Amino acid sequence: MDQARNTGPGPRTGITAPLRHPNFRALALGRVLMMFGNGMANVALAFAVLDVTGSLSQVGLVVGARSVANVSLLLLGGVIADRLPRSLVLRGACVLAALSQGLLATTLLTGSATLPLMIVLSLVNGAAAAANLPAAAAITPQTVPHTLLRQANALVGIAKQLGMFAGMSMGGVAVGLLGPGWAIAVDAVMFAAAGAAFLFLRVSSVVPAERGNVLRDLVEGWGEFVARPWVWIIVLQFMVVNAGWSATTAVLGPGIADETFGRTTWGLVMAANSVGLLVGGVLAARWQPRRALFYGTALVTVQTLPFFVLADPSPMVPLLFAAMFVGGVAVEQFSVAWEVSVQENIPADRLSRVYSYDALGSFVAMPVGQVAIGPLAESIGADRSLLIVAGLTIMATSAAVAAPSVRSLRRR
Repeated sequence: MDQARNTGPGPRTGITAPLRHPNFRALALGRVLMMFGNGMANVALAFAVLDVTGSLSQVGLVVGARSVANVSLLLLGGVIADRLPRSLVLRGACVLAALSQGLLATTLLTGSATLPLMIVLSLVNGAAAAANLPAAAAITPQTVPHTLLRQANALVGIAKQLGMFAGMSMGGVAVGLLGPGWAIAVDAVMFAAAGAAFLFLRVSSVVPAERGNVLRDLVEGWGEFVARPWVWIIVLQFMVVNAGWSATTAVLGPGIADETFGRTTWGLVMAANSVGLLVGGVLAARWQPRRALFYGTALVTVQTLPFFVLADPSPMVPLLFAAMFVGGVAVEQFSVAWEVSVQENIPADRLSRVYSYDALGSFVAMPVGQVAIGPLAESIGADRSLLIVAGLTIMATSAAVAAPSVRSLRRR
C-alpha cells in the first residue's frame, strides 16, 4: 500500500482533508501551475495565429494540430502511465511541454513564427499532453485514502480551475497589453515549475511485476473500458460535447470577440467559466447525490447556454459572463462524479489505460470540430454554426441520460 493509505484510522472527511497528505499537495500544486500557464496560452494561441496569418481557418489548423497529436498518442500515453511510475511520466511530460511552449514563445516574440512552425510545436505540445493526462488522472487515488476520493477529485478540480481562472484573467490582459507571445512564454515557465513540484510526488508504484507487450496491454485496457456500459456511453456523449465546446471556445469565440467586444473581454469571459468550475467543485466536494453520475450528466446541457448568447449578432457581455459561469458550475458536477465513478470501479493497475480510452473517445472529434468550424462559420455564419453545436450537445446528453446504466450507477 502507498503512503497515503497508511494514515491511521478515522481520517477527517471535510473538503480540505486531502491536503493533509503531502503527495496530494504536490499533485495539486503541479496541476495548478500547469493550468495557470495553459489558461494564458488558451487565450493567447488563437490571437497569435490571427496576428501571424489573419485567418480563422488557420487558427483551427494550429489548435487542431495539438488535438490530433493528443488523440493519436493517448493510448500509448495510457500504456506508458501503467508501465512506468506515474510521477516520472508527469515530470517528463512537463519538460517536453515547457520546451515546446518556450520555443513557440521565442518565435512569436522575435517575429519569426510561421504557420508550419506553429503547427509542429502544437503537435509536440499535444504529445506531451497525451502522456500527462492519463498519468495525472490515475495518480489521484494513490495520494489519498479511498474515503477521501470525492473530496480529492473535487479539490483537484478546484485547483485546476483556480489556475485556469488566474491564467485566463492574466492572459486576456497580457494579450491586450503585451501581445500573445509573452502569455505563451509564461506557459512554458509554468510547465517547468510544475515538473519541479512533481519531484515531491512520491507514491508507490502499481506497475505489475510481469508486463505483457504493448498490444496486450491495450487489449486488456479495452476489456476494462467496454465491460461497463456507462463508461463508453459517457465517452460517446463527450465525443460530441467536447468537439462543440472546443470549436466554440478555441475558434469561434475568439473570432466573434475580435469583431465585437474585444480580446481582453474574451479572456475574462473564459475566466468566468473557470470561476464557475471552481464554485462547482466546492459544491461537489460538499455534496453529491448517490446517483451522482446521472445528476452530473444531465447538467451538461447547461453548458450550451453560452452558445446561444454568442449566436446573437451583438452578444450581451453581462449575459455571456453569467452563462459561462453557470455552465462551469454545472459541468463540474459531472466532472467530479465521473472521476469518482471511474476510480471506484476500475482496478488501479489498469486505470491509466481506461483513462486513455476515455480521453481518446472524448477528444477524438475535437480536431475535426476545430478544423471544420472555421469554414462552416464562413459558409453559413457563426450564429447558425453555434446553434448547430448547441443542438448536437443537447441531443448527445439526452441520449446518455436515457441509458439505464448511467441512471442506475450509485456511489459507494
